[in-house]
This record gives sequence, C-alpha cells and structure tokens, in this order.
Amino acid sequence: MNPAVFLSLPDLRCSLLLLVTWVFTPVTTEITSLDTENIDEILNNADVALVNFYADWCRFSQMLHPIFEEASDVIKEEYPDKNQVVFARVDCDQHSDIAQRYRISKYPTLKLFRNGMMMKREYRGQRSVKALADYIRQQKSDPIREIQNLEEITTLDRSKRNIIGYFEQKDSDNYRVFERVASILHDDCAFLSAFGDVSKPERYSGDNIIYKPPGRSAPDMVYLGSMTNFDLTYNWIQDKCVPLVREITFENGEELTEEGLPFLILFHMKEDTESLEIFQNEVARQLISEKGTINFLHADCDKFRHPLLHIQKTPADCPVIAIDSFRHMYVFGDFKDVLIPGKLKQFVFDLHSGKLHREFHHGPDPTDTAPGEQEQDVPSSPPESSFQKLAPSEYRYTLLRDRDEL
Repeated sequence: MNPAVFLSLPDLRCSLLLLVTWVFTPVTTEITSLDTENIDEILNNADVALVNFYADWCRFSQMLHPIFEEASDVIKEEYPDKNQVVFARVDCDQHSDIAQRYRISKYPTLKLFRNGMMMKREYRGQRSVKALADYIRQQKSDPIREIQNLEEITTLDRSKRNIIGYFEQKDSDNYRVFERVASILHDDCAFLSAFGDVSKPERYSGDNIIYKPPGRSAPDMVYLGSMTNFDLTYNWIQDKCVPLVREITFENGEELTEEGLPFLILFHMKEDTESLEIFQNEVARQLISEKGTINFLHADCDKFRHPLLHIQKTPADCPVIAIDSFRHMYVFGDFKDVLIPGKLKQFVFDLHSGKLHREFHHGPDPTDTAPGEQEQDVPSSPPESSFQKLAPSEYRYTLLRDRDEL
C-alpha cells in the first residue's frame, strides 16, 4: 500500500485555489484571423460568419475587441460545431487587399457572410455582447415559416412581399436552393413553404415558387426557371423582394447613405399610395437605366419633416420630389410634371451634368434663357444636404475617406 501524502495547509489552499480557478474560468474562443491564404476556405465552409474588419490604431476597434471575443464565447457554447458559426477578423492594415475587396470605408466594420457570400446589410446594431449574440441567434433561426394549411395564405400580411414555395418534400434539391435564397433575402421578403399533401393542390405542374406582391389587387407571379439553379432562383426572387423604389427610414438611413449614390426622393404622406404608385411607375419608365447612378427612394412626410423644412416645404406641400446629392438638395417642379415624358429623367441628368448646381448659384444656363431676354446672374444658396447627417458617425467609426460630392 502506498503511504498517504499529506499537504501542508498553505499547499492545500494553493491547490484548492488552482482547482477552483480551473473549474470556473470560462474557456475562451480564439477569434479566427483571416488572410489571403485562408479567407475563402473558412468563409465558404461557414454556415454563418461574422467578420470584424478593424485597424489596431482605431480606438473604436480597440473597444470592440473584448466584446467581440466574449460574444464569440457565448455563441460557441450554443453552436459548438466549428462550421455553424464563425467569428473572424481582418487586420485591414496588414491585409489592405482584403479591405479593398470588401470596400471597407470605416473601422470597425462588421460584415455577415453565409456560405462565403457577403450579405448586403452589415451589422450596425449596438456593440454589446448581448446584442451581437442575439443578432447571430436571429441569423441562425429558420427564415422560412412552414404552412400547415393553405387557408393560412388568406391571412398573410399583404403589406409585405411574400414568397411561397410549394414542394413535394423537404429533403430535396429544390427546397435546399429555396432555403439558401431565403437565408439571404429574409430581411426583404417573408418566406413561406408547404410540403406533401398540404402543397399538393398548388403543385399541379410540380414544385413551384409564387410571389405575392403587396396589396390585395396585385396578381401573383410564378417562377418559371430551374428550381435547382441557385443563381436564376436568387436573381428572380431578389428582383421581387428588393423594389426599385425603396423606403428610407431612420433605421436604414445609414446603410443607404453609405452606398454613396445621390438620392431621388419622393416625400409623401403615408396614406398617399397613389402618388407613390405614380412615382414608382415613372421611375421604372424613365430611369431604369440610371439604377446604378442614383438611389430611388420614398419617405414619410411626417417622419422626415426636417429635410422638408430644408427645402422650405412642409407635410402640407406633399407630395414633393427632391434630389439630395449629399452636398445640396434640389427640388423638382410641380409633382404633376412627373407625368410629362422625360421630365424626371432630365432632372436626374441635370444633376449629373452639374446643371442643377450651376443654376442654383448663377441662375439658368444661357441656353435656357428665352429669346430677347437679358441674361442674369442670380446667385443663390441651395439648401445643404439633410440626409448626409444619417451617414456613419465619426463618434462611432473611424472614417477612412470623405465622400465624393456632386
């Protein structure tokens, strides 16, 4: 028999302290550092990845590091599979090529990836452990609501854009593609699905996808492409979920301003859907070719009273059309003039050519002066941009460059 070993009181206390420390010290997760060698492999294999693009010298980045690490620890306990959720980071000073690839313009920037695909909306919420953890839990929740009875279709919220997939079975390539698209676009549309006997009445020609636009009177649209082709399915659903004319709110204002495109905005009363429909139709008719050069938006007159005051308007004057170039705001003429062919298009062209800016400072261009009328320089001060104030704040980010202004 081995002789018993007795520890002195100080040694015993030390051993107990080490044991307690070992038991109660949380296991910390190493944040994955991305570089040109590993970034594609790691992101492509991750169901969801939250990537922190940072710079060591940025004080906001320094403040975020311990919060980001603790949030990673919390989520790792809930999703232990290393490919379920990845918290990663990119040192943008060391890897400027990656920063340029993802158009990083401020530190820190938190971008979300799904199976290697960067989501359009970055994380802009509160920088706390709870907020980051809740955000990831939301991203991991099922983006598709399963329908148990086709009667549920009659009770849908028709103020939203609804995408409904009817499938014979859940374990199919068709549904996996649908599920992948839904995980990317669930912020823009409501996704629903039905299977087996429930979906059978809607599967007279096989599995299919239906788009139900907002409003009770708008007809349904059917997807006619290959349901196993992700690109075709994604492009069709994205076209339906992301409208040509988007609503600007205080919640998405920062995101929209950071896109860097001037705003063509319709200010209208919330209940005035007729003016909005006219504006949407004319934008689609006259300005579809300008989609990449300007953002088409509509705003609630009551909520955006301050920008209206900037252009000497009130909600009583709505509907009002204006351009915000992030330097100045310019007002379109009478709203009814939007129906004059080419009038709205010329308004946008005058912005790009600099004519709107010149005329605000110097009066009409010579070519716009009536015959025999004496040319006059009419100096003026165009209202300053109002929506520029919604851009990322220097009190929250280190901004890398000034925005190019028109």
